[in-house]
Parts: sequence; C-alpha cells; structure tokens
Amino acid sequence: MPLSMPRSHQVSASQQDPLRKAAMQLETTFLAEMLKSAGLGESRETFGGGSGEDQFSTFLIRAQAEQMAKAGGIGLAESLYHSLKESQK
Repeated sequence: MPLSMPRSHQVSASQQDPLRKAAMQLETTFLAEMLKSAGLGESRETFGGGSGEDQFSTFLIRAQAEQMAKAGGIGLAESLYHSLKESQK
C-alpha cells in the first residue's frame, strides 16, 4: 500500500493551473488594497509600534489578504478564472 502525503501537503491540479493562480493573486492584491483603504495597518497614536509597525504593516495586510483569498474571498478569483478559461476557447 503506497504512502500518501498528508492532505495539507497535497496540491490539487486546479491549484497548479496558472490561470487560477493568477486569478488568486489578483484577488489577493485587490483585497490587500481594500484592507489598506479601510485603515488596517495604520499606526496608532498611542502605544503604537512606531516606524517598525509602519514598515511591516504591508506584510501583515498582504498575509491577511492571502488567507482571505484562500478561504474563498469575495469570489473575485473564481469569477476571473472562469472568464479567463472561457476566453481561451
């Protein structure tokens, strides 16, 4: 009986699709901009992290946007993916 990789380490064929990957990256970028516009990552007036917080807040926003997109996001990636697939036919 062959050993299989844990589910968390398996990459499905759909996740390897370059169109799906591009659509996910675009949704991640969109969500990151929306989070930034909403004020996430802005330094606080009191007890803030100073310049370090300002410098690394973009990394936090990007990581949060990536996790949101992976969890299904707002459906933008899926919509873009299907549109891109249709345009290839």
